[in-house]
Parts: sequence; structure tokens; C-alpha cells
Amino acid sequence: MAKFAVRPFGGPEAVDWSERINTARMREERLAKARASLKKHGIAACLLMRPENMRYVTSTKAVNFIDQLRYTVAFAEHDPIVYELPPGNLFGSCPWVKPENLKLAVLWADEACGPDATWERAQKFARCIKQDLKDKGLEKEKLGVDKLDEPGQRALKEAGIETVDVMPAMLEARAVKTEDEINCLMMAVAISEVGWYALYEALKPGVLGRDLIAVANKAMYSAGAEDVWGVLGGARNTGIVQVGDVITVDFCRITYLGYNTCYYRNIIVGRKPNQKEMDMHKRSYERVYNVIEAIKPGATTADAAKHWLPAKERGYPTEEYTWCEDLAHGLGLWLYEYPTINRLWSFDYPMVIEKGMTMAVEAMEFDPAVGRTKLEEMIVVGDEGAEIMTKMPVKDMMIASPIITA
Repeated sequence: MAKFAVRPFGGPEAVDWSERINTARMREERLAKARASLKKHGIAACLLMRPENMRYVTSTKAVNFIDQLRYTVAFAEHDPIVYELPPGNLFGSCPWVKPENLKLAVLWADEACGPDATWERAQKFARCIKQDLKDKGLEKEKLGVDKLDEPGQRALKEAGIETVDVMPAMLEARAVKTEDEINCLMMAVAISEVGWYALYEALKPGVLGRDLIAVANKAMYSAGAEDVWGVLGGARNTGIVQVGDVITVDFCRITYLGYNTCYYRNIIVGRKPNQKEMDMHKRSYERVYNVIEAIKPGATTADAAKHWLPAKERGYPTEEYTWCEDLAHGLGLWLYEYPTINRLWSFDYPMVIEKGMTMAVEAMEFDPAVGRTKLEEMIVVGDEGAEIMTKMPVKDMMIASPIITA
């Protein structure tokens, strides 16, 4: 497979004797790509509520448990405006956000303040957005929006602001990664593999599934993870690992500078896998690598999707039942980005694969006697094909704590 031309970057720490991940360059390149995509889609201004879109455009880390704690008004021709509560949090720490572009957020705490207060807040929110547009001479332009609740949408409409969907423009901007973004993903993989190996070493008969997750989380935070959303997996039947258990684990949304992993492996405990287990693993492996071989610049997602298992061969009537069983999905500041490769969408709505796209490629098998198994690799598209970023053993099922018998 072709290697993607990315300079080795040495590690996560900043040093004066080597250029590593260049965050200033990444900020500038991401904003430039977002502006270019807005222009292409005819969107002069947009309201960004989704944390990954805000981070892409402003390089600020949004709080995502209550809407409107931070949001952004971005422009095709002007610097973005960041609204946050309180607005002083970014002063000094984010000098690339000009003081005049930092404003007090207006929120209604997911309508917890009551209907009357919610509507008053939403109206003020809409007035602020309208003033931003007026200040830039864009009050007659449509406003791109990625996510907004019903009171916010209604208030914008009553303020005379027509909205359009900005997600296609943002996903298009984010699809092809810059050198620094790819290096962020590679670092996220390296950190997740610290957790993987810690879990593997701790995996033995008698351990609790939750304790495995705790071991992995501690190892990854110690290695520099920004956030750990989920280590998904554990003992299948009792919550206590037993000899012969097949443990399928996903290191999902382990982040470094916001960039996410999605990374499955299967491990059997105490013994070698039997023929059924080996066959399940082999089928997933073959489908994953057949899809990876089909991923190259200029190919389409339809070219790769034909290697996934049809729903009818799983016993389902339509592909809607299996959209997440065999899947490749773009990966970056969020778990699902362009492109998507599956049998549900890719044949009717193919997408072109480009150099610099990053993806997670995953295949699933299920048997009642074994449970669910899944394999997943993370890749970046190079000049001629895919380079695999994930390093843990994949061809054969891993064996943890083998019990030696005479």
C-alpha cells in the first residue's frame, strides 16, 4: 500500500529543536478551507453550534453538554465571531480571536428556564445574530445553520433571517485532512494503543469488565488523551471474564487535539480460538481488507461497498437493518465525516475518495454461541491507496492470559 507523504513528527510535546504538530498552521489551514467551502456553496455567513464545526473554524474547544454555552458566527469573507459564557474565558489563551469578535453568549439552558424566559432569550439571541449580519452588510443573505433547537429556529425566522443547511459545506471542508490533522489522528491512535495494551495485559479470568475499562482509561489519560468517550466492551455473559470469553472492544472517540479514534479488536481469554471463532474473525478480516484495497484516490464509495456482506446473507430483509455492521466512515473532529462506505447509501449515492481522507473501516460477525465480534482499522488515503494507522495485531484473534496445559 502506498505511503501517505506525511513528515514524521516525533511526539506530542512541544520542543524547540523539532517542528512537530504545528497548531498555528492547522488553525490557519482549517479556517481557509472552511471559508473556501462556504464560498463554493454560496453561504456568506453561518451559525455553528456543533462542537466539531466550531473547533474547526475557531480552534476553540466547545462545551457540548448544554447548547449555546459557546457558538460561532462564521463568514466566507470575515473573521469568525465567538459567543461564549462568560466571554472572558478566551482572553489571553486564544489570542487569534480578536477582542471585538468575542461576545457574550445568549442561552436558555435547553429550555429549562421555562417557556416565557426561553422565548425572551431566543429573541435576544436572534437580534444579536441579525446585528452581526448587518454589521457585515449581509442582512439580506441566507444564514447557514448546522444545529439549532426549535426556539432558536423560530426566533431567527421571526427576525427575518432565512436559514439553510451548512453541514454539507462543513463536511466537505473537513473531509480532506491537512498534514497536521493527519498527525493528530496518528497521535490519537498511538495514545489509544497505550490503552489497548494496558487492557490486554490486565485481561485474565476473574477480572471485571468495568475494571478493564478503568485500566485502559487511566493509561490513555496518562499518555496524553484529551478525552476518552468510551472503551466499549467487556465480559459478555456475567460481567466477570471467564476462560474462553471472546472480548470485542472498541476504543471509540479517544481524542488528541479533538481528533477521534474508532478501533475494534477481538481477544480470546485463556485458550486458543476454536474453528468457529477463527472463521468469524477471518471473515471480518477479509472484508475489511478487501474494502481497504478498494480505497484509493478517484475510486468511489460504491467501488468499495461491494465488498461488504449483503443484508440478505445476514438474514435481514433490507440494508437498513445492517448499516453499522459493515461500514467505513470518515473520521476526524467527529466520529462520522465524509465519506461513508456501506451498502445502504454508497451504491445509490456514491462519493469520490480523495487523497488525504481519513477513515475507520469496520466489519462485524455474530453467532449466538460466541457473541458479536468486530474488527476495525483506521486509514489515511495516500497517492495510490490506503495507509493503515492502527498497529495492534489484526490478522489473527489475539489470545490473552493463555493457560498452559500439559
